[in-house]
Amino acid sequence: MGQPQRPIAAEHTIIALGRVLQTLREEDNVDVLIDTTIAYIKEQFDYNLVWIALYDRPKHTLVGKGGVAPDGDTKFLRKQVTLTPGGLLEQVVIEQRPLGVADLRLEPRAAEWQEIGKKFNIQGTVVLPIRYRDCFLGLLLFGSERWGYLLPGDAKARLLMVLGELGAVLYQQEVNLQQQQTKHLDQPILHLLENLRTLNNIDQKLKAVVQTTHQFVAPSRTNIYWFERQGRYFWCRMSNQLANIGRNNSQQQLAAGMTVQDLSEFYYALSVNQIVLIGDERSSLKSHFTAKVLERLQVRSLLAAPIMWQKELLGFLAVEANEPRIWTEADKNFVQSAAGLVSLVAPSETMDTTIKQIQEDAQLTSQVAQAIYHEDDLQATLRTCATKVLTRFAATRFLLLQYNPDLNSYQIIFQTQPQNRRPLTVSFSTLKDMDEQMLKSATTAVEVQKVEEDLRFFNWRPLLLEHGMRSLLVCNCAQEHTPNALLVIAHETNRGWASLDKELLWAVSQQIGVIVRQWQLNAEVEQQQKILHSIQRCLRILEKTQNDTTESGVERLERTAIEQIATVLHSPLAVLLSWSPGDNFAEIIPSVIHDSRFAVVTDQPVPIHTEAIIQWALAKDDYVCVYADDLPAETRKWLNGQNIGQVLAIALRTSADYAPTGVVLVADYRERYWTEQSLNATETLVTQLAWSRRQQQITKLLESSNQELRQLNWYKHRRLEEIQRTATQLFSQIEDLGIPSNELTQTRYKLLLRQLDHNTAAMTALVKLEQWQLHQSSETMPIASLLKRSLERVDNLLKQRKLWAGVHGLGQSATDTDSGNSGIFLKGLQSSSYPSSLAITGDIVKFELVLYELLIVACNRSQSGGRIDIWCRRLEEKLLEISITDHGMIEPPLLAALQHQIPKDILARSYLNQPPALHLLICQQLTQQLGGTLDFYQLPDYRVVSRLVLPLAD
Repeated sequence: MGQPQRPIAAEHTIIALGRVLQTLREEDNVDVLIDTTIAYIKEQFDYNLVWIALYDRPKHTLVGKGGVAPDGDTKFLRKQVTLTPGGLLEQVVIEQRPLGVADLRLEPRAAEWQEIGKKFNIQGTVVLPIRYRDCFLGLLLFGSERWGYLLPGDAKARLLMVLGELGAVLYQQEVNLQQQQTKHLDQPILHLLENLRTLNNIDQKLKAVVQTTHQFVAPSRTNIYWFERQGRYFWCRMSNQLANIGRNNSQQQLAAGMTVQDLSEFYYALSVNQIVLIGDERSSLKSHFTAKVLERLQVRSLLAAPIMWQKELLGFLAVEANEPRIWTEADKNFVQSAAGLVSLVAPSETMDTTIKQIQEDAQLTSQVAQAIYHEDDLQATLRTCATKVLTRFAATRFLLLQYNPDLNSYQIIFQTQPQNRRPLTVSFSTLKDMDEQMLKSATTAVEVQKVEEDLRFFNWRPLLLEHGMRSLLVCNCAQEHTPNALLVIAHETNRGWASLDKELLWAVSQQIGVIVRQWQLNAEVEQQQKILHSIQRCLRILEKTQNDTTESGVERLERTAIEQIATVLHSPLAVLLSWSPGDNFAEIIPSVIHDSRFAVVTDQPVPIHTEAIIQWALAKDDYVCVYADDLPAETRKWLNGQNIGQVLAIALRTSADYAPTGVVLVADYRERYWTEQSLNATETLVTQLAWSRRQQQITKLLESSNQELRQLNWYKHRRLEEIQRTATQLFSQIEDLGIPSNELTQTRYKLLLRQLDHNTAAMTALVKLEQWQLHQSSETMPIASLLKRSLERVDNLLKQRKLWAGVHGLGQSATDTDSGNSGIFLKGLQSSSYPSSLAITGDIVKFELVLYELLIVACNRSQSGGRIDIWCRRLEEKLLEISITDHGMIEPPLLAALQHQIPKDILARSYLNQPPALHLLICQQLTQQLGGTLDFYQLPDYRVVSRLVLPLAD
């Protein structure tokens, strides 16, 4: 079966396509290429309007190259079309993809083409980009009188192939054209280098650079501007139109120069080594500054390259054009290279001056170092340093600042200024975080050329401008440390400094930092010595008055301490607001009033709970400082001195568990401030005063209590002696009567005599052995007998309050249960009811008194009709536990005090200072001394337990 025959129409189409592609590959002329493409489209496609345009990238316009018009007039197809933002054609240029319009007459984004569509009744329109490798080169626009996107798939494919080949040829021709038009830098630069090597004079070298640059770039004029730091302006040093322009020629200088103040952004761009380009519709500066630069130089285009040396701006090389011009890459590269060559040859002009300056700077740093280590007077040392620095830097003010943490500002500790200027009497506010970090990390002086425009040290700006300081050099005197000391030199005009100047001042500032540190250490040592002397004197006086507990002794202690506090703080008024625990009013104790204008009303009671200054002091752990304006009217009634500006208050504290018993008040002028060291010393003195007062109060209280106990003991002992004497007499009288004849009476008499003899013996032992201290004896008694005797002693109290008392678990071990033990009632108790094998050992009399005291408290605590249970249990290690439980009420503070959960303050009122808690505390302490323990606690069912543990006999 043979091959099918192709349609004749298809063969013609392929042949035509191949012919046009072959033509596009072989042709170099752009017009021929465009005409070939238009002819192919006209022949192969039925379109009424065809337009081909090429893209002018610098001007952002489309240049018409011809096409097909319905009326045959193709003049409008060769016009230049400016692209408008948001337009249909600009969209194709930006996106580089085909775009279709159903009706060109109704498309508002087509601008002029909409009018053409209306004129020729063009509806369906398609725009295809001509591109190569993402490079837009032009576009093809064709339209028809039919509505819609009239471009079938096969037709679109053929068009894209033709446009792709056209784009490749156009791209290659553009590349070739750019290569032909590109200027070669190597030969002019090499020639310029040779000239610079042979020339000796700097002005001749600058002239050669200007002439070579002018020949290569071909601008309207070429100039080299030099930067003058003292006045912060540029002056034209060399030009291709004029001879060498010297700085001494004032008229030419003003005509050809410009100040940094006028063109700040232009200057800052050059100072960071950026080339400034202002051309046709393009600028590296903002529009506002672009207009100012062009107006100042009276040009339309500018290309300026900075001349730098060691990161310092020496000037710039400028090529200027009177007409708008597009600067090529070759122009920019050559100007930048020429400026770099000037940077290399410029230092040779000032080489001798630089060497001499370096020698003088080295001598300056050496002299400053010698002054530091050989001068005893630090003020004279700083004066010598400041004179040399001001002379070297031609500055007007030398300021040495030190940060004062108490005032949160920088204070001037040394300054020099011209004779016609007054010294500064102000302080500088603290630095912002950014400025502080900048100074901390800086390794050279921080330069501020124009205070009114620079954002660094912004919060100092009003102060600096007010005192005529418009440019600064600021150094941190301790590198990599928080800037506590700053060296500032200032000038009355806007100016700049070279890197060498900044490095020199930095070296000097580090040496001056040693002076400041030594100065600070000397001041701190002197202040600490004064404070230490005051504290030592106060402590010696406190030691002398420590043991004097009389009223005059306490007053002398308080007055002495307050006087020392006033001495440390250098304040004219210091008083003490004193009270005792439980008081509602404080007493004003005036100690120091050096000025009658700082008086207080001493005879007015001060309410503790409502007085603001007292409550403020009690609420703070350290001290509180308030202005007199903030004090309430009630406080001003007694703190009424007319010159009182601020008040410092510190509470007398000893421990967190003890309530304060006073507040120290110190008053001074409003503008007065206290250093941190003096405040710390004051807190130490106040704390020592608080402990001394407390110790005196405790000593006084203990002496009083001891006196009462001595009296009580004397009274009880004398009574016991009298009882013992009387009992002895009675015993003697009974013996004198003889023994009755009746046998029964005789037996009763013997029994009474035996009991009387036993009591007399007990009282005799008490009088002899326990006159001033307790005596411990060692006896053994069955626990049953001990419990029976104790219950018999409280029998009447149990009956009065209708209480039930019982004993449980007597004689069982710790592993036995209590469920099988019934309560043993008081009535009918017999000794035989208790096992006789359990017995306790120790001072039985005192154990019996303790158990008796616990039963009395339990009875008094219980409600009428209640019950008291006595639980006995044998513990390990030969111990017996006796737990007395009752349903009575006990106050939680009392229970906490018995459990030692609350620290005992001897001066404060306590439950342990009076019965029954006092008796229970005595029993607790006595039991512990006798080898047992006594604890109190409450069960979850609110029963109160008194747990007594006693030693068992072997």
